[in-house]
Amino acid sequence: MTKRTVLRVDVSCQKCKRQLLLSVSKLEGVDKMEIDAGKSTLVVTGDADPIDIIVQTRKKCKYAQVITIGPPPDPPKSGGDQKKKEKEEKKPNQKAQSKAHIHDPSTCIVCEQMGLHRDDPLLSCSIM
Repeated sequence: MTKRTVLRVDVSCQKCKRQLLLSVSKLEGVDKMEIDAGKSTLVVTGDADPIDIIVQTRKKCKYAQVITIGPPPDPPKSGGDQKKKEKEEKKPNQKAQSKAHIHDPSTCIVCEQMGLHRDDPLLSCSIM
């Protein structure tokens, strides 16, 4: 039976996060793992034993607090699918409205600091 285990962990750096993911992913039965650094949570979904997950986490992180252990959440209902479709339809319109950035050395502050100048408006930039 698939279970969802949520633990509070201390993931202060990328190295800790990577070691934690590697150690938990080696367990048999782990289908999906997510780390939320903002909330300091590790979510493991799969057939793996929650006790094994907790033991592996405490070996790497030294601190792991169990928040919840239970079945994974149900998939969203069909009403949510319609909202997602509407959002997807709106996204291409927003991308079409964005303008491409064209670099103009005569108005660029960075180019002025580097000493780029234009003698003739028809020629490209040159470095002094």
